[in-house]
Amino acid sequence: MLVRTLSGNPPKTKLPKGAVDTQMHAYLPGYPSLPGGPGLPAGDLPTPAQYLEFMRWIGIDRVIVTQGNAQQRDNSNLNACLAEFGSIARGVCVIDSTTSDPEMDRLSGAGNVGARIMDLPGGAVNLGELEAVDSKAASQGWMLAVQFDGSNILDHEARLARLKSRWVLDHHGKFFAGVTPDSPQVAAVKRLIDGGRCWFKFAGAYESSKSGGPDYADVAAVAREIAAYAPERIVWGTNWPHNLAREQADYPNDAALTDTVLGWLPDDTARHLALVKNPEELYGLPAWTAERD
Repeated sequence: MLVRTLSGNPPKTKLPKGAVDTQMHAYLPGYPSLPGGPGLPAGDLPTPAQYLEFMRWIGIDRVIVTQGNAQQRDNSNLNACLAEFGSIARGVCVIDSTTSDPEMDRLSGAGNVGARIMDLPGGAVNLGELEAVDSKAASQGWMLAVQFDGSNILDHEARLARLKSRWVLDHHGKFFAGVTPDSPQVAAVKRLIDGGRCWFKFAGAYESSKSGGPDYADVAAVAREIAAYAPERIVWGTNWPHNLAREQADYPNDAALTDTVLGWLPDDTARHLALVKNPEELYGLPAWTAERD
């Protein structure tokens, strides 16, 4: 039985006030998995109530809830979770070329500020619908979260450069074939960042690392390179509840993982950007003020 740790010694890295976790999933009872997806996470259902405990442990103040692949194109669970979380949360949902304008308005009203493209097994909407999803997202002022095998980013660079919406390259780019800071794929990421609408997300390093934990040296090298190049374009996420973990041995130590990943940012100024200012810009969040501390 997989059991998620929700409390304990906090990370050694103290997160700034207003810190945003930009990558996590949550689930409520009554929303089953749907065909085409990977099924619900192992162990107890990872609910908003569990995540609120986790937030207090890690030191997170705000959260972006991402539609999980288990429910494919049905955002009902996501919207219910956003209602549970209230004002501290916004959502990244799944839409496609058939999503109506009234439904887009309803999704915005529920707290969604972005749409997800997931061009990997189990994903609900792939790169084939990129332009259609971008057009609908742009009409609402939303962002896009785009995930695919970044080893192939050169094949997609021209399309990504033409996106109208703000967008983030998810999960450290997921360069499954392996890259180094000098690889052409990393140069492509820099060019896309220079285009003015692209961000880069630190989350789920273990999903693409070939060298493995606890330091994920291969992912770390690329992360440090991009963070040094464009500290104003990095965002961070916990990837809670680590949906790929099916056994206890595969479940990470979240406090240690937080320290490791935030250690790839060069200094406290860069960490404040990645955890507060950058996600505010990317997701259209209100600025965190001293009155809210």
